[in-house]
Formats: sequence, structure tokens, C-alpha cells
Amino acid sequence: MSGNSILKGKGKTLVMAVKDTFYLSHGSPTLSIDESLPARKFLQSWKETVYSQKPTSILIISGHWDTAVPSVSSISGRYSTIYDFYGFSRSMYQIKYPAPGSPHLANRVKQLLTSSGFGRVDVDTQRGLDHGSWVPLMLMYPEADIPVCQLSVQSGRDATYHYNMGKALAPLKDEGVLIVASGSATHNLGAMRKTKNNEVFPWAREFDTWLKRALLEGRHDDVNQWEKKAPHAKTAHPWPDHLYPLHIVMGAAGADAKAKQIHDSWDLGAVSYAAYQFTSP
Repeated sequence: MSGNSILKGKGKTLVMAVKDTFYLSHGSPTLSIDESLPARKFLQSWKETVYSQKPTSILIISGHWDTAVPSVSSISGRYSTIYDFYGFSRSMYQIKYPAPGSPHLANRVKQLLTSSGFGRVDVDTQRGLDHGSWVPLMLMYPEADIPVCQLSVQSGRDATYHYNMGKALAPLKDEGVLIVASGSATHNLGAMRKTKNNEVFPWAREFDTWLKRALLEGRHDDVNQWEKKAPHAKTAHPWPDHLYPLHIVMGAAGADAKAKQIHDSWDLGAVSYAAYQFTSP
């Protein structure tokens, strides 16, 4: 459990600085209801076993919001819930996660990105939370009482671009903002299928193992060049949208941050639920 945050005064408000950023693999939308998935139990135990500190707000980067330029959600009231999936149990379409929005955080994210040379940053005042955001958050913070801002990825750009985006957002940690990336350590929808004894496909295991070693050894440059460096890169990620959130939280953590794997489980042969914590010195 994280325990190395520091207390900082901001006027009359005391803000607990955040030393950690996180990358979560959200896998299938059935994570919202399937009690058999170890990743669900992991996220439900978040406050007890991973991160007990309550952040002032949460910036979440979801692989399910992919835009041409960086975009932030700025909701004045409570978020609506987006069901961006089809063919699942009816009960999944009845789940609500009405977290409060944070126009203040949205404006702060835009300010940090534009001042760091990212140019145009769009602000969306209507969009709800997609399942890449609300599924993990409903398990981690079921009370839905922490203000949330969502940031998009740009799959037309490269990993280094997203890493630099994270570096620009690093000051948010000193303002008590928890930066969470939600994607998937492996993400090939066409390869998902039930396997005997929950067997993991070799290509998926090899990519996942490479990623783990690169992160734990602090080889950020290799992770930024994953398409060239990693085995089975294009099989594990035919499209990079679910990996780019990782690069953002790596960048926000800083080059000297220490990575730790905090969860590891599999489903459907090709779905890694690997999760990582990055702790700044």
C-alpha cells in the first residue's frame, strides 16, 4: 500500500500530494459483473490493499476515448454512463456511475498541456464516462464521490508523444490528483476465446512478460519504442489505443519512478489484466 505521500499547504486548504500513478487493464466489460474474475476482486480491494489515500480528484485516461487532438471532459454536474459495448447481459446496461465532474481539473489539464506545446486541447462538456473509465472506478470507488476528469488518447500519434503528455501533467500530483490509466496490457479482440484450463496464448504471454520486465527495469525508452522492441507487438496491440494510457502515466511518474506490478491475471486466452503502480522518489 502506498504510504509515502506528503502534506502540502495551499492557502487554507491542505492537499496531500500524490506520489503514485497507475496503469490498469480493464479487459472485458464483464468485469463490471463477473465475480469470477480475479481482477474484479483486486479492484474492489483497492482502498484496503493498494491505495488508501483519498485523492482530491481523479484524472483518468481511457483507451476508449480516441480523438484527433487531446480532449478533456468538463462536466459541471454528475456524469452520465456510456454503454460503449453490445451483446452483453442486460444488467450491465443498468449500471450507473454518477461521479461528479471537475471543470477545475479539466481547465488545469488543458492549461498544462497547452503551456507544454501541445497546441489545441478540446473541452467536452457533454460526454459521459465510457466503460474504460466507469468499470474500474465503480469497483475502486463505489461511492462515486470523487470528482473525475477524463482525458483522451490520440492513436494517430506515437508513444513518445503520450509519454511527453504525461510529463506535462506531472504537476497535478502535487495538487492531490490521482492519475489513472485504463487500457489493456494486451488488446486483440479477434484473438479472445475460451481456452482449456484458461491457457494463455504464447504470443500474449511473451508480450506481457516483455512489458513487465521493461517496466520493472525502468526501460522507458524501450516501452516508448514498443512496436520495434517488443515481441508480437502488432498481435498484442493491432491498434495502440489501449497501450497509450500507459505511456501517459509513465511520463507523469517521471524517469526515476519505480514500477511495481500490483496485479496479474488472464482471461479468454489473450486478455491480460496486468496492473502497474509507478512511485516517484
